[in-house]
Parts: sequence; structure tokens; C-alpha cells
Amino acid sequence: MIVVSLIAMDRKGHYESLFNTAGQIVREDCRADVRLKKICKLLSSSVAHYDWVGFYITEPGHRELVLGPYVGSPTDHIRIPFGRGICGQAADVKNTVLVQDVSQESNYLSCSIHVRAEIVVPVIRKDLVVAEIDIDSHTSSPFTEEDERFLSALAVLVEPII
Repeated sequence: MIVVSLIAMDRKGHYESLFNTAGQIVREDCRADVRLKKICKLLSSSVAHYDWVGFYITEPGHRELVLGPYVGSPTDHIRIPFGRGICGQAADVKNTVLVQDVSQESNYLSCSIHVRAEIVVPVIRKDLVVAEIDIDSHTSSPFTEEDERFLSALAVLVEPII
């Protein structure tokens, strides 16, 4: 029990540090796509269970997500309609969708045979989904409430540069 508490505290502290670093990146004076790519690299290199990290950007005036900056294996999913797959589902309901075992999800769009879990957090502006943070993991059930809190805060942080 004590070990679990220490791990949770350590993860929280780690995410706080990552959030602060992401804030510095957001404030950099360069193109938004460059900053988003740096954030993808930061998360991918700093969180062991974040095996694919990317942003999907909503096509203005359409209910469709377009692949933006990412780090990880290439994907065939360049455009995803709202409602389709985990990303489309999160955009449709304007809420985080966390799937600890993608093999149990009927609406999952397979990107890789290695993906076991996925979390998608929408970036919302004026009640519209303008982007999403998409994280795939090669580990089953890796995501915690701390991941969800961290990624939700990150979505708010990056919203102004989308």
C-alpha cells in the first residue's frame, strides 16, 4: 500500500514537471506545429507507457479530425470523422475517452498490432473540439486518473496555440 502511494506521488510530481516544461514550449516564439511536435517528443520520451503521442486537429467547418504533429509509428489514419474510432468518439462526445484494452472496443481503429490501450483528450474552445491529444500504449491498462488529469490540463494549456 505504501509503495503504491509513493509511485502515485512520484507520477504526480513527474507530470507536474512535464506540465511546466510543456508550458515553456507553448510560450516559445515559433510556429504552433513546431511547438506541438516538441510537446509530442517531450511526452513520448518522458512517459514510458506513451508509445505514440500525437495531435489531431479539427478541420474548420467540418466534423473531421486531421492528423497533426505526432511521434511514433506512421499511421494510415490521416483523417478521422467525428464518431469513428476512439478519436472520433472523443470528438463527438466532447469528452475524454480512455480505453484500457483496445481489443474489447468495437469502435477501435487499429493503428498497430502493438497498441493495447489508448486515451484521447479533446482540446475545446468555445464548446467546439478544435483538436485532440491522442496517446497509444503498448501496455494493457497503463493509464491512471493521474494521466487523465495531466492530459486534460495539457489540453487547456495548448488550446491557445491550436
